[in-house]
Amino acid sequence: MNTPRANSRSAHTRHYRVRNFNMHVRHWEGNAQPLRVILHGWLDLSATWQRLVDHLPADWAIAAPDQRGFGHSDAVGDTYWFYDYVADLDALLDQLSPDQPIDLIGHSMGSQVAALYAGVRPQRVRRLVLLDGFYLPQTTPERAPQQLRNWLDDLRSTPEEKRYPDLDTLAEKIAKRQRGLDAAGARFVAECWSSPSDDGQVTLLGDARHRQRGPLLYRDEEAKAIFRQVSAPTLLVDAGQSVLAGMGKSEVRQQRLECFEQRTHVSIEQAGHMLHFDAPDATAQHIESFLSAAEPG
Repeated sequence: MNTPRANSRSAHTRHYRVRNFNMHVRHWEGNAQPLRVILHGWLDLSATWQRLVDHLPADWAIAAPDQRGFGHSDAVGDTYWFYDYVADLDALLDQLSPDQPIDLIGHSMGSQVAALYAGVRPQRVRRLVLLDGFYLPQTTPERAPQQLRNWLDDLRSTPEEKRYPDLDTLAEKIAKRQRGLDAAGARFVAECWSSPSDDGQVTLLGDARHRQRGPLLYRDEEAKAIFRQVSAPTLLVDAGQSVLAGMGKSEVRQQRLECFEQRTHVSIEQAGHMLHFDAPDATAQHIESFLSAAEPG
């Protein structure tokens, strides 16, 4: 699938002081309300949303943060606690849209953050879009001792930054993993994901400690209890070729999706997990149609 090079709609960036760290946020300005906020997935960052944004209405106001420790946002502490992402979003919205509900879009890890936030702050989310998320397998309490040991072991070492000889090498690696990207698309993602090193190599942006194991198990029943509190109409967009589909049991994921009472569920069959890489046009069409629909009733 050939995807045109992005950047046809210009963005500007700004750092916000959020919960004692600097959060980097990319803005695409527009007059249409409400504000649309997009949350990236694990090891991704805000810049790669450009492809999707280029297919959305040009008058939409869109903000996309680099979540803590990703992209150009500050690294924080020696462990990344998942609920901190939710609290960061809450604090950021106090600055971006303190008085008006937003439309909230999340991909993968970002979809989990978005769904949890919409459940605990339902008054702040007008509509919710969740892109190819909720694949984490169920866990059992018996795994807790080893999980805690793993975390303690990981804290004893400092993970090395991911480095590549040059942008071409990184782009080639991305192209092999992301089949929907052509050469220009892979090069664009490589540029977004990396920064040049003093020795001429390129280093992946983001704190390498994200790759370390945390001490806590995924608490499925707690998460579902929060998802059931979501009052916003919700669009669930699956990727038909998602590499995450085999992580857990399909019935377990379905139970999670059924927690969203006002849900619309669609699938883009030829797209992989990175929907904004593989199918930005089709993904944008679903998002635009859903977010532009008249309010029910």
